[in-house]
Amino acid sequence: MTTDFLTSAKVRRSWYLYDWANSAFSTTVISLFIGPYLTSVAEEGADASGLIYVLGISMRPGSLFPYAISASVLLQVFILPIIGGIADRIKSRNGLLATFAYIGSFATMFLYFVKDGNYGLGAFLLILANLAFGSSIVVANSYLPDLARPDSRDAVSSRGWATGYAGGGLLLLLNIILYAGYESFGVTQGEAVRISLMSAGIWWAIFTIATVRGLKPLNRPQGKVGKEALNAGFKELKSTIKDAKNYPETIKFLIAYLFYNDGIQTVISISGTFAILELKLSEITLVTAIIIVQITALAGSILLGKWAQTFGTKRVVLVTLFVWSVMVLITYALPAGQQNPYLIIAAAIGFVLGGSQALSRSLYSQVIPRKSEAQYFSFYEISERGTSWLGTAAFGLAFGITGSYRSSVLLVLAFFVIGGLLLIKVDIRKAIEQAGNPQPKIV
Repeated sequence: MTTDFLTSAKVRRSWYLYDWANSAFSTTVISLFIGPYLTSVAEEGADASGLIYVLGISMRPGSLFPYAISASVLLQVFILPIIGGIADRIKSRNGLLATFAYIGSFATMFLYFVKDGNYGLGAFLLILANLAFGSSIVVANSYLPDLARPDSRDAVSSRGWATGYAGGGLLLLLNIILYAGYESFGVTQGEAVRISLMSAGIWWAIFTIATVRGLKPLNRPQGKVGKEALNAGFKELKSTIKDAKNYPETIKFLIAYLFYNDGIQTVISISGTFAILELKLSEITLVTAIIIVQITALAGSILLGKWAQTFGTKRVVLVTLFVWSVMVLITYALPAGQQNPYLIIAAAIGFVLGGSQALSRSLYSQVIPRKSEAQYFSFYEISERGTSWLGTAAFGLAFGITGSYRSSVLLVLAFFVIGGLLLIKVDIRKAIEQAGNPQPKIV
């Protein structure tokens, strides 16, 4: 009897668990606490003219968070392709995953010490954590072709995202309880935020242990170690760049993904700051919205994964991009103080959030050559979860010019429209053929 799975259920569960572990960083840190908190710390450290200074560059305190996110991704542009090359050749791939997971988790824990106007430390730790987060995801995503055959990739990828939303949502709920009732816990509001940030790092570190142990069976019997692995990483990067011309449809998909996922990541990164500072909504409303997103994203990941098996992955992704565009337009027109419409928008965005990302990941795994998965996923990860750079940079620039977040929303819409139009032109069947991979029944 044949099966669509290449590994045991135990190994796949270990892989799912890394989404459970690292989603604490995406939800508790990026989506909720760090944006408003880092901005408030920067405001405490501002001079008489209301400006802060980072490496001699003056800026408004509200621009620090999006600029820090952008800086972390600019670093990834140079670092992640090398990490991908190493991951494709290193013997202990799970050891490499552990290295970046623990760098990121400990940097997140140390966010606890950011206070009293020390915005420089906060920006540095955020950049380091986000850089390590992206590096670890490159390695984790490279396992996908080893976990399932083409016709089951959508399901496996979607279950990973759903597991992530469940784990990230659970910790987020615990942190919300702490934040909402901070007085009853005997801490200040600022301390509650810092404890929440630290808890995300602890959560990420603890559950990574089970992932690293469970993925040991997928380590290579033959592979590079130490300096040889580093040298192999540079060589593979050079080879990949040279061979990329052989996969034009894959490159077209990657460019499309770069645009529409930058839109997704910008929404994730700035939604909390936008809700509080522009829409004048309460923090409780923001918290409620994030919980709704976690619930609907979990359901959306699973349902859209099933729909992709019926209607085709590319078609379902395009539908999600249309929904994203409509929600961004509605958000732009939403008057300040409108709580219920904002929560409805959050539910709709949550439903397409998990599906658009999970299906994009599985689709990409179909159009990249075997034995170079991590290298190609390094380029993919440059614009992956929480690591947008074009969108957040544009958003920060628009705020710096206008002093308003609302005018920046239309820039985000452009990323969805451009990405969707580019995706329409990608021939997925041809991309799979060019990569030398077996054709699934439906794409």
